[in-house]
Amino acid sequence: MVDCADLAVPTLGTPHIDSPLGEALDQRLKSIHYVDESDRVLFDDTLSAAAARDRPTEEFPVLEPAGPRRKIFFDPAGSRAAIVTCGGLCPGLNDVIRGLTLELILRYGVPKVYGFQNGYRGFLPEFRNSAIDLTPQSVSNINELGGTILGSSRGEQPASVVVDCLEAMGINLLFVIGGDGTIRGAMRISQEAAARGSKIAVVGIPKTIDNDIQFIDQSFGFQTAFSEATKSLRAAHVESTGAPNGIGLVKLMGRHSGFIACYASLAMSDANFVLIPEVSFQLDGERGLLNVLHQRLERRGHAVIAVAEGAGQELMEAEMREVVGDTDASGNKRLTDVGPWLRSRINSYFRGINMELNLKYIDPSYAIRSVPANPHDSVYCVRLAHYAVHAAMSGRTEVLIGRWRNRFVHVPMALAIRQRNTVDPHGDLWESVLEATGQPRVFA
Repeated sequence: MVDCADLAVPTLGTPHIDSPLGEALDQRLKSIHYVDESDRVLFDDTLSAAAARDRPTEEFPVLEPAGPRRKIFFDPAGSRAAIVTCGGLCPGLNDVIRGLTLELILRYGVPKVYGFQNGYRGFLPEFRNSAIDLTPQSVSNINELGGTILGSSRGEQPASVVVDCLEAMGINLLFVIGGDGTIRGAMRISQEAAARGSKIAVVGIPKTIDNDIQFIDQSFGFQTAFSEATKSLRAAHVESTGAPNGIGLVKLMGRHSGFIACYASLAMSDANFVLIPEVSFQLDGERGLLNVLHQRLERRGHAVIAVAEGAGQELMEAEMREVVGDTDASGNKRLTDVGPWLRSRINSYFRGINMELNLKYIDPSYAIRSVPANPHDSVYCVRLAHYAVHAAMSGRTEVLIGRWRNRFVHVPMALAIRQRNTVDPHGDLWESVLEATGQPRVFA
């Protein structure tokens, strides 16, 4: 349950400086798309959810709308900004960097924007000199490139060292682009700065190709990712229909959340089985995946399987009698590779029943995450960047920019990482997948 206190946005103080965007704001007319800075966006969007609150409407939980303010906290001429990208690659990173840089310099007049290289490690004393100046000229065409011009890395760095660097360089605006581990690091930086009495705004642009950050309608890069994934499913379908008893097996990204597998399968409509971390499955038995797959080949002669990388982890650990216990630099548990394991189990099953099989395995993960953003994501990235600058200049801190109920809003970092966004096995998205594939609700 999310309540009013969860949605409160921390601020550094009362804004008192006239915004350079004030005149443009005064010229705006109200419409059904306009949300004034004094207005609020309802968290609940159904009558039943609102009724369950059992309280007056003025006590309903609400989100603060993102956007420019007439009064800002920081004097642009005396401000310096820093941008850092962390974690794995994702389509749109360069679009966000470009959007932040142009908005800060051209719209607000901030004279200096630094790009710290290779994630939070770029703030360490031994790497500090690697910070680069970001200018309208240097970012002019980076949106056409995949990856991030700043580089990225995983791993936590001491918040005290990061704040030492920010203070030494006179930086009062920090923009972090990353997932839940990055956001936790940003919170520690913000809290360290607050403990010292340093007025440093820390604003996040949530980056997760898996779309697994909560209370954000959709993360940037996700549209590009599942669009690219459909190409692999299309190839798998062609391969599966090109040989007797053909199977196309595609492993897609999704450690804990199967959104890419679901959306790509719906976009293609040629996937016959979708396996995601949120829905457990069994291989053996009359209603297990292998027997249902056998029946599919008997009927149609081919099949396409989309499996998210986090699916079947408990099943693999039980079969192998081992637990992959180590973690990566971000603290994420290293997964057993479901693609080769599932390929091996399928091949063994059909050899055991002496049935011809032609299985083609495709793993497009790195090819997907390294491409430039598509036009939809590019637009989304630019808008997120603009709203992030507005938030920081107005003194908001420890906050993310997200879109909720189709409105851009401020989401407190603590709330965003409290719970992971996952596919609801009883929700409408999974129901659509079941309808499109025709697969059983459970393989058991």
